[in-house]
Amino acid sequence: MSMFLHQRSLHNAFSNPFAAPPPSSANSKRPISILTPTTLLVLLCLVMVVGVFSPWVNIPHGIFSVSKPAVSKWNSYTLDQALSFVGKNGTVIICIVSQPYLPFLNNWLISITRQNRQDMVLVIAEDYASLYKVNERWPGHAVLIPPVLDAESAHKFGSKGFFNFTARRPSHLLKILELGYSVMYNDVDMVWLGDPLLQLEGNHDVYFTDDMIPIKPLNHSHALPPPGKKGRPYICSCMIFLRPTDGAKLVLRKWIEELQNQPWSRTQKSNDQPAFNWALMKTAKEVDLYLLPQAAFPTGGLYFKNKTWVKETKGKHVIIHNNYIVGFEKKIKRFRDYGLWLVDDHADESPLGRI
Repeated sequence: MSMFLHQRSLHNAFSNPFAAPPPSSANSKRPISILTPTTLLVLLCLVMVVGVFSPWVNIPHGIFSVSKPAVSKWNSYTLDQALSFVGKNGTVIICIVSQPYLPFLNNWLISITRQNRQDMVLVIAEDYASLYKVNERWPGHAVLIPPVLDAESAHKFGSKGFFNFTARRPSHLLKILELGYSVMYNDVDMVWLGDPLLQLEGNHDVYFTDDMIPIKPLNHSHALPPPGKKGRPYICSCMIFLRPTDGAKLVLRKWIEELQNQPWSRTQKSNDQPAFNWALMKTAKEVDLYLLPQAAFPTGGLYFKNKTWVKETKGKHVIIHNNYIVGFEKKIKRFRDYGLWLVDDHADESPLGRI
C-alpha cells in the first residue's frame, strides 16, 4: 500500500553532478562552446533520469507536465488497500459519489471533520474525475470499484442513470463486510451535528433510520416499523450502519436480489430504497435490526418543515438529511437557509479544501 500513499522526494534535476571546474586564468579568454560533448552527455543523462522517475514524484507545477502519470497510480488502488488505510478499529465511514456531487461531498466532510472522524472516511468514486480529485487533495481516501458509470446521467433523481448509480450501493457494502469491516454509509446531502457512531447502542447487525414525517415519541420502539400503504416500511437507505455479520450480509444479498427483481423502467422509475425496505422486511425474523432514534436522525421532511419539533428536540439532532426536495440548487439553497451549507465560509476545514 505504501506505493500509493507515500511519495519519494524529488532529486534536484537541475544540479549537475558532472559539472566541470571553473576555467583557469590561462584559458579564460578562449571562446566557450556550450554544446560540448560533455554538456550533451549531461543533458542526455538528465532526460533519462526525468523520464524514469517523474511518474513517481511530485514535480512542482510548471516545470514538467506529469499530472497524468502522477494520478494514474490510483487506477490500481484496491478496495482492500483503501480499507486498510482508513479503517479504525475495524470500522469505516463511506459515501459513494460521482463528479456532480463533489460540492456536497465537501460540505459533508467539513461536518465530519468537526467530529474528528474524517480519517475513517473512504470515498467510493463512481468516475475517474472524482477518484483523481479526491486523491490529489487527500491521498488514499478514494477508491474506484469498476465498472465506471456515466457520471452525467447519475445525478438526476428518477433517471435510469440514478437507478444504476444507487443500485451498486448494496454490492459495494457487501464487499466491505466480506473484507471484515463494519461500515457506516451516508448520502453526501447530509450534515453531521454530532457523532453518529456514539448512537449505536448494543451490538445489532443493521442500524437504519425512518424516512417518515409523523412524529414519534422520544422513547419509540427500535424495531422495524410496520409496512405502509405500499406493503413495505419506509426506511431510508441514506444512512446505514452494518457489522460484518451473517445477518447483515443476508440483508445486502436480499437487497441485491430485490433490485434485480425490480429493474428501472420508464413506467417504474425506481431507486434502490424500495428494494432495501423489501429486503429488511423479508429478513427481519433472521436478522438483528435496529431503528435509530428519530430525534437524532430526522428525515428532511420533518427537520426542515416542523420548526416546533426542531425547537422541542434541540440538542438531540445528530445527522440532518437534506431529502424531501429534488435538485442540486434547491438542496444548496435550503442548506444555506438553515446555516448548513458550510463550504461557503469553512472550506478550509475540509480535507479537500475549496473545490
